[in-house]
Amino acid sequence: MSTPKIKGIVEEMVRSFLDEHNFELVDVEYVKEGSNYFLRVYVDKEGGIDIDDCGMISEYLSQKLDENDPIPTAYFLEVSSPGAERPLKKSEDVAKAVGKDVFVTVYEAVDGQKEFEGRLLSFENDELVISVGKKQHTIPYAKVASARLAIIF
Repeated sequence: MSTPKIKGIVEEMVRSFLDEHNFELVDVEYVKEGSNYFLRVYVDKEGGIDIDDCGMISEYLSQKLDENDPIPTAYFLEVSSPGAERPLKKSEDVAKAVGKDVFVTVYEAVDGQKEFEGRLLSFENDELVISVGKKQHTIPYAKVASARLAIIF
């Protein structure tokens, strides 16, 4: 079974439970590392998520996965917070990050650069405006390869 199909099945399995408990599904990964497969579910909520939250979600999802058995190979299930440098996977995530520090990479150079780390000033009309030092860069959302929150020292 393909990775996107597994991700979709897992998202569908856990979404109503997360919504019911006011959690946000940030991302699902199904990856092979060395000889092992990992199913990672990243979850967040207002004010942050703790170990008890992760345990509750893990127990629920583990039971659902055992009942439905959608993954043909052995794997390790991990449920965790996306961390302080959480990925911004969807346009809604980017919109929520306005006013925060971000790290963005692009598929094609913008203003001669492919990486930007700075304050996200706005996200309107499918364009990000990022302040890096004294410069502002306008980046079309369609050119964004990856984006995440950043901790800038």
